[in-house]
Amino acid sequence: MGKTYKIAVMPGDGTGPEVVAEGIKVLQAAAAKHDFKLDLTDYDLGGERYLRTGEVLPAAVLEELRGVDAIYLGAIGHPDVAPGILEKGLLLQLRFELDQYINLRPVRLYPGVETPLKDKGPEDIDYVVVRENSGDVYAGGGGSMMPGTPQEVAVQNMVYSRAQVDRCLRWAFDYTRQHGKKARGTGEDNTLGLVGKTNVLTYVYDLWFRAFNEIGEAEYPDVRREYYHVDATCMWMVKSPEWFDVLVTGNMFGDIITDLGAITQGGMGVAAGGNINPEGVSMFEPIGGSAPKYTGMGVINPIAAIVAGAMMLDTLGASAAAADVERAVTEVTGTRMKGMASGQMGYSTAEVGDLVAERI
Repeated sequence: MGKTYKIAVMPGDGTGPEVVAEGIKVLQAAAAKHDFKLDLTDYDLGGERYLRTGEVLPAAVLEELRGVDAIYLGAIGHPDVAPGILEKGLLLQLRFELDQYINLRPVRLYPGVETPLKDKGPEDIDYVVVRENSGDVYAGGGGSMMPGTPQEVAVQNMVYSRAQVDRCLRWAFDYTRQHGKKARGTGEDNTLGLVGKTNVLTYVYDLWFRAFNEIGEAEYPDVRREYYHVDATCMWMVKSPEWFDVLVTGNMFGDIITDLGAITQGGMGVAAGGNINPEGVSMFEPIGGSAPKYTGMGVINPIAAIVAGAMMLDTLGASAAAADVERAVTEVTGTRMKGMASGQMGYSTAEVGDLVAERI
């Protein structure tokens, strides 16, 4: 038996355990074929634990998570827990504590999956967004004064250091060099596009723009550089997604454009993402929520969770296994599934997992 990967499994809330079960089924099939082992440990974190114990992310659990190779997450969100408690106390806390400063979001339309974009197909919608994941307005700078009065003031600061920007850009340049369109054999250049707002956010995105060009010119002359305003990017993601290769942007803009990208690739049932610390512990998840109304019905789409598992394998270095999972997903969406929406797949959640695992 080859290498063993120590994986923390966080099934989470709602339908999270259902999609994670199918992801693990596929991961185990890939591990058997490619001669490595998965050492899986379940962690009871999410809404049910919070309601039962009042705990969100105990210090002892966080310390254990620092020692794993990766985290595989199902979904976080519970209808009986107020918004923000789990999102800030668990998801954002993990990102910041484990310094997962890259959020990687592929925007890929699989064969057989419908897109709302007219006359666009898999050859048109195939790019990646690299979102900086540690700074911006998400870092907690700001506050409020005189809440509840007519004079109330709220401030949320967009803050970036040059070190944060540089490390994100270098990772994005490296990723583009290795995974861009030229590297995939589908284009003439590997192109990294910076998404910003230099005409209005003249301090923060001037920093990004200068760093982007300085690093690109000095260290990555083989990677083509482009700049796009974020509002124009949103329009082009709808009108001409084939223009894009790899995009890099700050935390807030990245949050917005990746969800726009998700709907163009077929919706949240297909979209997956990774929160990555290149030198530490990364976390991979389907982007859709916990979908509590479908819990226990066996109708939720597990494809996004399966793709998140493939991203995890690729980041861990098991790239051949990851490619096998992606190939199997492509075959299943292209030839077997009737739709991507819950209850409209033509198969149950477990049957979709079986179909993908069989093709590994």
